[in-house]
Amino acid sequence: MSQPVIDLTRGALSARRRITNQLALGAIGLALVIAVIPLGLVVYSVIAKGSGVMSGEFLTADISLSQRRAGGGMGPAIVGTLLITGMAALMAIPLGVLGAIYLNEYGKQKPLARLIRMLADIMTGVPSIVMGLFIYTIWVLTFEARTGFAGALALACLMLPVVIRSTEEMLKLVPDELRQASLALGARKWRTTVTVVLPAAVSGITSGALLAIARAAGETAPIVFVVGAVNNPNWNLFDGESTALPAQIFSNASLPFQVSQDRAWGAALTLIAIVLIFTIVARIIANRFAIKER
Repeated sequence: MSQPVIDLTRGALSARRRITNQLALGAIGLALVIAVIPLGLVVYSVIAKGSGVMSGEFLTADISLSQRRAGGGMGPAIVGTLLITGMAALMAIPLGVLGAIYLNEYGKQKPLARLIRMLADIMTGVPSIVMGLFIYTIWVLTFEARTGFAGALALACLMLPVVIRSTEEMLKLVPDELRQASLALGARKWRTTVTVVLPAAVSGITSGALLAIARAAGETAPIVFVVGAVNNPNWNLFDGESTALPAQIFSNASLPFQVSQDRAWGAALTLIAIVLIFTIVARIIANRFAIKER
């Protein structure tokens, strides 16, 4: 019996490839739609339920002393979120970037570098409540005070491993030819890293830092444990208790009163807006300092 003849002509292969390509594109598009639908529903729900309480007074007024009554705002929580998250970013991002530079540019596969990578991977999966308990034990109990700085320490511990691993991956994507060209021109390794490698990877580094900030800004457990609760703004991170939007979302959403739940939705919308503003500003800064292709 004769064997079937397989058409290996250029036209048959081209048609098969087009069909395969269309099927792959269709599968990718379907996966994108499936991923976007729940995200869109979450954003829609927050905007629909939180926009009703949004106003200038809500963003600036002090937190209401009575959870059953309407009124009050999230001014102290917004101030606390910005201060605590900003302090955490100031501590975690520079340390994370420097750590990633050591891992990728100097440490490579040395035992110390491998150990740091392993610890960073482990810390990435540690629940936020563990970080809260850790800071509560070594800071709050030691100094017998809940402060905004304690919350910043907890959030910085959560941000640090994310910044390290994301920055290292971005540095790996920088072509070695850029490093070799700079070294061939007589630049030292540190100068090559600062003037060539980092600008080439600044967009990716910014994305990783934003991911870490977004995760830290929405954490509730560390804030509840170590920050405390106040009804008035506290601009001093090192003295007195403070509060933040995640803590207010948690406390108001846990109550059965409709006005409290409305405040929780409003606080959630405010938190999303803050993260969005930070993202836009960071993108602008990253595009400003990134190396442009000519």
